[in-house]
Amino acid sequence: MSAILASPRLRLRPPCAGDLEPLYAVFSDPEALRWWSHPPWTERAQAQAYLDAIAAGWRDGSFRQWAIVEPADDVLLGTVTLWALDPRHARCELGFMLRRDRWGRGLGTEAVAAALDHGFGALGLHRIEADVDPGNAASLRLLERLGFVREGRARERWALSDGSGRADGVLLGLLAREWRRPA
Repeated sequence: MSAILASPRLRLRPPCAGDLEPLYAVFSDPEALRWWSHPPWTERAQAQAYLDAIAAGWRDGSFRQWAIVEPADDVLLGTVTLWALDPRHARCELGFMLRRDRWGRGLGTEAVAAALDHGFGALGLHRIEADVDPGNAASLRLLERLGFVREGRARERWALSDGSGRADGVLLGLLAREWRRPA
């Protein structure tokens, strides 16, 4: 099973040590992290710890996280992740993040579609789930364009990263038999 995935404009590959600075840039951007479950990073050591955790996930098979890159320069633009992999139930959860200057170009849709192809294909998954802040309209649109169905709302599921309260989560799911890669 190849760890490298491709879409028309992108390549998805396991993150490497050279991704530390661009990874830090993505996850230290307060606007990009507005809907995320942790605050923006403030130290490069956080990016290094994340790279170490991703490598461990690849080794033990608990999740698959790819660096999203354009083949021409191989610079990390974001990540897409299949995590909480559950072989017994053939399910997992999906996460994705893209550098803010690349929003609105369809790159997130391409990257997520490539990961879904891999999940439903090579990994043999039956179900992939996502949990999105109700205010994150762009991510909800992306997932629904790819066939995800809203299945419910988990009230006060997440503690806000600034400590100011709690946020709901919109729960979405996609079954293998429903998956159709966009044209």
